[in-house]
Amino acid sequence: MKIDLLAPASFAAGHPLAQYDWLRENDPVHWHEEPGGRGFWAVTRYADVRAVDRGFETYSSEPTIMIPDPAEESAAFGPYKMMLMMDPPDHTGFRKLIRSEFTLPTAKMREARIQALARQIVDAVIEKGECDFVAEVAGEMPSYVIAELLGLPLEDGRELYKLTEVIHTAPEAQAPGAGAQAVMKMFEYGSKLMAEKRARPGDDLASRLLACEVDGRRLEDMEFLLFFLLLIDAGGDTTRNLLASGLNAMLDHPDQLAWLKADLPGRLPAAREELLRWTTPVIYMRRTARADAELGGKTIRKGDKVVMYFGAANRDPARFDRAAQLDLARAQNAHIAFGNGPHVCLGQHIARIEIDAMLVEVLSRMEEVERTAPPEWLASNFISGPRTMPVRFRAGRRVGVE
Repeated sequence: MKIDLLAPASFAAGHPLAQYDWLRENDPVHWHEEPGGRGFWAVTRYADVRAVDRGFETYSSEPTIMIPDPAEESAAFGPYKMMLMMDPPDHTGFRKLIRSEFTLPTAKMREARIQALARQIVDAVIEKGECDFVAEVAGEMPSYVIAELLGLPLEDGRELYKLTEVIHTAPEAQAPGAGAQAVMKMFEYGSKLMAEKRARPGDDLASRLLACEVDGRRLEDMEFLLFFLLLIDAGGDTTRNLLASGLNAMLDHPDQLAWLKADLPGRLPAAREELLRWTTPVIYMRRTARADAELGGKTIRKGDKVVMYFGAANRDPARFDRAAQLDLARAQNAHIAFGNGPHVCLGQHIARIEIDAMLVEVLSRMEEVERTAPPEWLASNFISGPRTMPVRFRAGRRVGVE
C-alpha cells in the first residue's frame, strides 16, 4: 500500500480510507516522509488520537497545528500566535475571552435566527430547481452566522468565506503565494473592522473582543487580527463541509436518506452525529512532542511532529461497531470530528444548530435531489469537503422569512 497523506490527490474524493485502513491495521503510528521537511508521525487509531489530543503536557500545539514548520514569513506576526497554536494556560486565557459566546445556552438563543436564515438560503434557490449546493446552500449558513456574530454585513461574510477556501487549498494546487495573499486580505478587512468597532462599538463579538482584557491588558492589533482570522476560518469549516459531504453521502446511500426523511425531527440528532463521524471535515491536527514518549509501540523523540488523523480515528473498528458502514441510527456515537481535550471545537454547539436547521430545510423542501455532475473536492490535505457539487431538484415555492 502506497501511503501519501500529503498529496492533495490522495484526498481528491474525500478521505483516503484505504490508506487509513492499512495504517490502522499495520502501522498505526507511522513515520511519514515529508518532501522539503523533516517528516512526521501519522497517528490513525482512535485511542492514540484521543490520547495525543488530550495530552497537551506531552504533545504541544506550539509552534503550529499544521504539518509544515512555520515559514520565515510567519515572522511578520512577531511574537503573536493564533489561539489554536497555544497550550494551557495561555490557550485557556484566550479561550475564556470568547467562550461565553459559544456555550450551549447562548447558542440556543440564536436558534430561531439560524432557522430563519436556513429558510432564506433555501428560498434563494428553491424556484430554480438547480444550484451549486456548496456555494449557494452549504457555504451560506456559516458565512451568515459568523458575519452576524462579528457585526458584519452578510455579503461580507460570503466574500470572507471565499478567502478561507483559498487558505485551505494546497499551495501546489493554486497560484504561488495565493494562500498568503488571502491571509493578508483577511487582515486588511480585519484592520478596517477594528477601526470601525473602536470608533463605534456595537453589540457584537468584534466589539467585545476589542474591549476585553487578557492578563490585565487589551488585545493588541495583531492579537485581534489572529482572533478574527480564526473565527472566520474555523467558523465555516465544519458546517459547510458537513452539509455538502453529508448530502453527498446520503445520495450514495438512498436507503439511509429515506430512513431519515421518514421522521426528520426525531431522527435528525443521531443522523447528524453519524454524518459528522462519516465525513470528519477537519482531516488532521499536528502536535509537537515536548519530551520523549512512547505511542503505539513507537518511540517519539522530543521535537517530533505527531499528526492526528481524525477521519481514520472515526473509522476505527476497535471503537465503532460496523465502522465502515453509514448508520444514521447509530447510538452512543463518540466520534471526535470536533476533536477533544483542551482544543475541542469551541463552536460545536452553534455548528450543530446550523447543521440541523439546514438539513431540515434541505431535506423537507428540496425534493428529488440528484447530482448533475460528480462533486469536485477541495484540493486540500487539511480540510475535507466538496468545492463544488451541482445538483437539481424539484422546483418549489418560497416560504419567506417571518
